[in-house]
Amino acid sequence: MIMKTETTHLPTESRLKRWGSLLKQAILGSEQDYTHGSIDKAIVLLAIPMILEMAMESLFAVVDMFFVAQISVAAVATVGATESVLTLIYSLGIGLSSAATAMVARRVGEGKRKAASFAAGQTIIIALVLSVLIAVPGYFYADDILHLMIKDPAVAEYGAPFTRLMFVANLPILLLWMLNGVFRGAGDASTAMRALWIANGVNILLVPIFIFGWGPFPEMGLLGAAVATTTGRSIGVFYQLWHLFGPGKIIHIRRAYLRVQTEIITRLLKLAAGGTGQYLISSASWIFLMYILGQIGKDVQAGYTIAIRIMIFSILPCWGMANAASTLVGQNLGAGFPDRAEKSAWRAAFFNVVFMGVIGLCYAFFSPSLIGLFTDEPAVINAGALALRIMASGYIFYGSGMVIAQSINGAGDTRTPTILNFIFFWLVEIPLAAFLALWLDWGQTGVYWSIVIAESGMALAAIWVFRKGKWKTTRI
Repeated sequence: MIMKTETTHLPTESRLKRWGSLLKQAILGSEQDYTHGSIDKAIVLLAIPMILEMAMESLFAVVDMFFVAQISVAAVATVGATESVLTLIYSLGIGLSSAATAMVARRVGEGKRKAASFAAGQTIIIALVLSVLIAVPGYFYADDILHLMIKDPAVAEYGAPFTRLMFVANLPILLLWMLNGVFRGAGDASTAMRALWIANGVNILLVPIFIFGWGPFPEMGLLGAAVATTTGRSIGVFYQLWHLFGPGKIIHIRRAYLRVQTEIITRLLKLAAGGTGQYLISSASWIFLMYILGQIGKDVQAGYTIAIRIMIFSILPCWGMANAASTLVGQNLGAGFPDRAEKSAWRAAFFNVVFMGVIGLCYAFFSPSLIGLFTDEPAVINAGALALRIMASGYIFYGSGMVIAQSINGAGDTRTPTILNFIFFWLVEIPLAAFLALWLDWGQTGVYWSIVIAESGMALAAIWVFRKGKWKTTRI
């Protein structure tokens, strides 16, 4: 009996040890060849640090909203309106990040590390130029942006300093996204994870201190949230640069790599045009939806803002899985293994669907309690709970769609996802939201259902495109 019990438990203990070792390896990071061996192991090694990276980003979004909600409903509405426009900046950063990931992954898969490092250096140049182009108009037109997005003039005036600082200090936002794209493409997901953990860890520490004026620091209110965010992200960027310029890494940037290389920049921008375009399209649609909700009332807008922050808590970790798939697709195509690239994407999509399905069920049952963690305003709680419940009904589609679309991006085909984004966000979601919310007078419910319908349709279309397989022939 004893011998039988020991035999039964040994395999379980062995599996636990293997998983523990794999988890430790993923977090600490080490150079890996993702073009051979177990696909599931490769997904785990890449996805765990990417998921933890995105989990910290989503945790900050929730913690930040918790403290901002303690100020006032007007503060929450300001953050929501500002971030709906700031997503345009995020779109540039994420789109260029996708381009950096695709190019670096392809070069690493081909064994051309110097070319990959050159691409990383040119990414920094692009970020510096874009930062200036965004900061100047953002400084002068912050007030106009808020007045356009928020119906109440008093709220717009109150939030202008917050919005102005967030636009002016955009460089850390761009670099944090773009340089992490470089690390992901190289397969160095653990460094990308640590950079975002440092950045958002500092954010979380400083947000309440600067907002409420704890200790020797003055009370800055909503502006303190912007100062904390900028400080944290800047420290994260310094950590990234320290690793990129340090010797002995997969990607090692030398001073010569920071000289303008027109050919590489052109390739990156061409590749990024599609990636940036798809995020700009989705972000612009979010601005329009926020505008509709703003016309309904600030309580609805505030509830939706809180709901979106909570949804980010679940969706951003899933982006970690999607980014892992993107890296695997890029490196395996570079190594000449298209079938392995395709299988990697399907496996990552399966894991994402399971996770998102569970999260969707949790939101369906516990939405009021979750929104209630951030505010005690009944109207805001009702609006936020309604948003969570309706939008969570499409979570399974979101889970598969984000992985497949990001896999197509990782192959270097950023044009196809851009077309899909335009069709489903601008030709489906926006007209449908206006029709349901304003024409049929469904109000906020119409906006939320338009999101579910558009996102689900886009996921199905992306899967159909991926199965056709043309992405396997894309050249970078």
